[in-house]
Amino acid sequence: MSNLSDYLAAERTFLAWIRTGLALMGFGFVVARFGLFLQQIQFLQHGQSKTTYGLSLWFGTALIGSGILVNVLSAVRHLYLVRDLDQGRTESARSPTLAIATALFLALIGLVMAIYLLSVRGS
Repeated sequence: MSNLSDYLAAERTFLAWIRTGLALMGFGFVVARFGLFLQQIQFLQHGQSKTTYGLSLWFGTALIGSGILVNVLSAVRHLYLVRDLDQGRTESARSPTLAIATALFLALIGLVMAIYLLSVRGS
């Protein structure tokens, strides 16, 4: 049977994933609204406004969607882990796929956003 420290460690890990998902959703909202900010700046400088938000709306929506996905997957993983602990199985064959996929996705989004910001600055 597992001891209390195993359950508390699982709970801390789960809460860390929840914070990660919430941060992704919050950052996604900020990125999605960044297009509106750029639109207002352009209006103040040139007196004209485009009706498009550019790519920031898509990036922000992707980040919000990934935050939702991270929260759902972390809840499922936590349920399986607690079930394994309840049944006395302490060795876990779970892979770190969620963490690696999240890190790679954030790196890709960060790279694309950096390219986008450089292109906006140049125009």
